Amino acid sequence: MTSQNVPAVEIRGVSKVFNPGGSNEVLALEDINLEIAAGDFVTLIGPSGCGKSTLLRLVAALVGSSSGEVLVNGKSADQARLDRDYSMVFQKAGLFDWRNVARNIELPLELMGWRKSARHRRSTEMLELVQLQDFARHFPQQLSGGMAQRVAIARAMSFNPALLLMDEPFGALDEMTREHMQNEVLRIWSETNTTVIFVTHSISEAVFLSTKVVVMSPRPGRIAAVLENHLESRDDTARDSPEFFANVSEVRKLLRAGEN
Repeated sequence: MTSQNVPAVEIRGVSKVFNPGGSNEVLALEDINLEIAAGDFVTLIGPSGCGKSTLLRLVAALVGSSSGEVLVNGKSADQARLDRDYSMVFQKAGLFDWRNVARNIELPLELMGWRKSARHRRSTEMLELVQLQDFARHFPQQLSGGMAQRVAIARAMSFNPALLLMDEPFGALDEMTREHMQNEVLRIWSETNTTVIFVTHSISEAVFLSTKVVVMSPRPGRIAAVLENHLESRDDTARDSPEFFANVSEVRKLLRAGEN
C-alpha cells in the first residue's frame, strides 16, 4: 500500500503528442502538473477531446508521455504497472461471457498464481463488498448494466490495488442506476481507503463523488483549475444541499472560463 508520506500519483510537466512529426500530429496534453494524495478521490472533468482519458492512460502506463514524468507510489508508472499497484475500470464492464461472476472476479488472481481456494475466498469477499452475494454463479448476460459494472469493480479491487482508475464507468447507465452506482463506489472507497482517479463528463457526478475536482481545458489539455470539494456528507441528502449546488456552479464556471 502507499505510504502516507508519498503521494499516490505525481504528474510532473507531462505533455503528450500523438503522431509526432506527421501531418496528423495532435498535441493532446500540455504541461500537466498534478499531485494526488493517498486516499484521495479525484475526478477529471473537461470538454470532449481534452485528454482526460489520455491522462488516465498515462498514469496506467498504457501509453507513454512525450515529455515529463509520471510517478505512482513514488515509482515510475511502468514499474507500478509491473508491480500491480493499480487497477482500472472502463465504461464497458468487459466481463467474459463464458465465465460466471465469481470466475470473472477471480481472473486477475488466477493470472497472478493464487491458489484455487484463496481465489474462491477472495471472490466471495468481493461479492459481499459489492453486495452481489447471490449472483456468484450467474453469467454476465444475466446481469443488468449496473450489476455488471459492480462485478467489474469487484474484479478490479480483488488484489487490493492501492490505486483505482475509472474511465467514465457509469456513462452508459440510466440516471437512477448511475446515482446508485455512485453511492456504491463511495461506500467501497470509504471501506477500502483506496485512492481513486475518476474520469467523467458529468459536473454533478464530479462534485458528488470527489474530494478534489480537476478541471481541464480544451485540447491541448491543460489543468485549468483544481477545486477542493469538501461536502459535509456524501449521501443522497448531499445532492440537495446548498454546498453541493454551489460547487456544481463553481465547476461549471471554471469549465466555461477554461474555454476562453
